[in-house]
Amino acid sequence: MKTEKAVVVFSGGQDSTTCLFWAMERFAEVEAVTFNYGQRHKLELDCAADIAKELNIKHHILDMSLLNQLAPNALTRDDIAIEQKEGELPTTFVDGRNLLFLTFAAVLAKQLGAKHIVTGVCETDFSGYPDCRDIFVKSLNVTLNLSMDYPFVIDTPLMWLNKAETWKLADELGAFDFVRERTLTCYNGIMADGCGHCPACQLRRKGLDDYLVQRI
Repeated sequence: MKTEKAVVVFSGGQDSTTCLFWAMERFAEVEAVTFNYGQRHKLELDCAADIAKELNIKHHILDMSLLNQLAPNALTRDDIAIEQKEGELPTTFVDGRNLLFLTFAAVLAKQLGAKHIVTGVCETDFSGYPDCRDIFVKSLNVTLNLSMDYPFVIDTPLMWLNKAETWKLADELGAFDFVRERTLTCYNGIMADGCGHCPACQLRRKGLDDYLVQRI
C-alpha cells in the first residue's frame, strides 16, 4: 500500500512530466513545485500549471528571480545565443540552478511532511551540466538531511536512462501520448515536438525516433 508523500520538481517538460507520472504511481500523495527564475518563456510556467491541474496535483510556484540576476544565461536572456563551444558548458547552463531548486524543494517538502523529492536530472543524455550528475545529487542529499535533520530521499528515476529509455518509461506509465503532446521541452518555447532545431528538441526527437523503432 502506498503511504509516503513526494514533491516533484516540475517544469512541464518531458523529463519532469515523466517523473510526475512515475511519482503518482509510487506515492500516496504527490505535489509539484515549479520555479520562476525569469525564464524567457512564461509558457513554461503555464504549461506546468495546466498539467498539474489536469492531473489534480497540488502545484506550487516559487519565485527564484534572483537566479536570473546572478547567473545570466541563454534560458533567461534574449541577447544570449543558445550555443555550445567545444570544451565549454552550453550557454543554457545556469550556475547553481539544481542546487537551489532541490534545496528549496526540500524546504517545501519538510513543511508538507514529504520525505521524497523527485527530480528528472539525468547523467546519461545530458549536456555536461555538472548539477545533473549522480555524485552531485547524492552529495546534496546528505547535506539536506544534515541541514534540516530530516530523512530526505532525492529520487532520480531518469538518472541512468537515455532519451529513448525515458520515452519507454513514459509509455510503460501509460503517459506516452500525454508527454508527447502536452509538454514543453523546446528552448524556443514551442509545445510538443517543438521547433526541431534547438539542442533540447534535437535530443528529444532523436530519443523519440529511437524508441519508436523499438516500439513497432
